[in-house]
Amino acid sequence: MQFPSAAIDLGTNTARLLIGCMDDASRITPVIYLRRITRLGGGFTKERGISPEASERTVSALCDFASEIRRHNVDQVRAVATSAVRDAANRKEFCDLILRESGIKLEVIDGETEGLLTLRGVLAEINEKCENFMVFDVGGGSTEYTLALADKVLFTESLPLGVVRLTEGKITCAAMEEKIMRELLAIRGKLATKGFLPFLGNAVLVGTAGTATTLAAISLKMTDYDYRLVNNYVIGIDEIKEIFSILLPMTPKQRLTVPGLEKGREDLIIAGTLIAIKTMEIFGFKRLKVSDFGLLEGVLLSV
Repeated sequence: MQFPSAAIDLGTNTARLLIGCMDDASRITPVIYLRRITRLGGGFTKERGISPEASERTVSALCDFASEIRRHNVDQVRAVATSAVRDAANRKEFCDLILRESGIKLEVIDGETEGLLTLRGVLAEINEKCENFMVFDVGGGSTEYTLALADKVLFTESLPLGVVRLTEGKITCAAMEEKIMRELLAIRGKLATKGFLPFLGNAVLVGTAGTATTLAAISLKMTDYDYRLVNNYVIGIDEIKEIFSILLPMTPKQRLTVPGLEKGREDLIIAGTLIAIKTMEIFGFKRLKVSDFGLLEGVLLSV
């Protein structure tokens, strides 16, 4: 067993830290896992980028992460930032602020790298060894789709379909759905052009990140989140549609009474569930396998 390494995934809605050890077979033994909903993309504008309020929340979270990294005497750290920082007009100023305040150097990765690292993390703990995988990672600012033949990537693309982006940018559910459909039909067209659609016929659809894990937690009626029960959980499209029909007419406050729904996701879950449903419909999947492993674990394995 190696000495522990640390990975940080700074997303548009959530900041996460994983300190863990890897054995020779690249199996991860977690030492500590921390998560903070910072809503980094909240108040984001094209002109100014990340808002001062979101920066303040995120600096606080990453300073806490830095303290844990020092406490565990970790030397090897990889910290990646995704959609919100990637798209921000003030991304250099933000990254400089994080480095100055926390000592953490952020690596801003592109959508393709994000998809590849997510696949690596998912495959580390998937219990269904099949020929083809379609992995989608619903984030706050973007959603990555990766089609893989075992661990060989055939296609990966990042779409501007984040739950924070949709929730704050689209007033109605119908407007969200129109945007989701347009983006997904475009990516389906690309898969068809490249001759990859037949690979979907026997593929397993894997969802990772907050939307997928929240749907699993709601299905399991979890009051205390347990990643061991969520990881590799399978949920059908009919149940996802039923969950959506229950959540949609509720106010965000009312949704917090639903077991499995974490505070901070009560407004975002509608957009995320719509992405999941439309993904399954457009690509012809009846079941969704949920992975608690994803980008964060892929980053740790790449340290």
